[in-house]
Amino acid sequence: MPSLQYLMPNRIKLAARNLIWQYRQATSQLRSLPDFIIIGAQKAGTSSLFHYLGQHPEIIQSYQKEVHFFDGGLDPIVDNYYKGEQWYRAHFPYKQKMKRGFKTFEASPLYIYNPLSPKRISQLTPKIKIILLLRNPSERAISHYFHETRIGREFLPVLEALQAEDKRLGPYLRKQDYKNDIFIQKSYKRRGIYKEQIDRFLQYFSPEQMLVLSSEEFFSAPGSALKRIFNFVEVNDNFVVKDLVPRNIGSNRNVVDQKVYDYLDNYYVPHNKELYELLREDYHW
Repeated sequence: MPSLQYLMPNRIKLAARNLIWQYRQATSQLRSLPDFIIIGAQKAGTSSLFHYLGQHPEIIQSYQKEVHFFDGGLDPIVDNYYKGEQWYRAHFPYKQKMKRGFKTFEASPLYIYNPLSPKRISQLTPKIKIILLLRNPSERAISHYFHETRIGREFLPVLEALQAEDKRLGPYLRKQDYKNDIFIQKSYKRRGIYKEQIDRFLQYFSPEQMLVLSSEEFFSAPGSALKRIFNFVEVNDNFVVKDLVPRNIGSNRNVVDQKVYDYLDNYYVPHNKELYELLREDYHW
């Protein structure tokens, strides 16, 4: 039998969500800040990780997965960051609900890519722990491309889109316009330059505050990866997550010509080398 929520008209659902959000904002001063954040990368498994972590009895998820506070959000006109700390707190549980040892978190994969995020995060939550899932950047770029085509925002063939990226992004990088749609949506290659992005966080956070995992490791051995994460965020690491079905998997991916992989793999050779030297780990991408 369908749930009452499923049968409810959309206008009533929207009104209910608005009332809930108004209540959360009104009670924001009584709410926590996150203990840890998943900062990315996009198309690397953050939706799955968010779902898996939410099954742990000592971990409480944010009201929505991607809060988009420190990066300002996806609307080029509205900047979430200037809505302030109380708006951000509204996404998290009551302090009194946070029993001893409980943790709360959010996952906004744009944080790793946005150059403004590290400083902003450190100013509000200097002791926070940070989790990064990094996917083979060639695979990530292709997955990103098909995500954009699926929702009707990319019309160029894959190789042309990749080759056009530097020209597309150039004006917005020069203006430091990090909320522009082009900077966010057409950054297929740039989002995979992980070493540059991690370096920005290391200006404000110690290596001990950051846990880096490859998404290949995460999906091939989720149990051991989750145990590392539970240990890192200081919750019971013996808990076993039962529902390990991957989330947010694209359905429109086509066969990609080998020349596309050759182009991307060659592009990332120096960037991956720098990443491996930084992390002292080789992911064999």
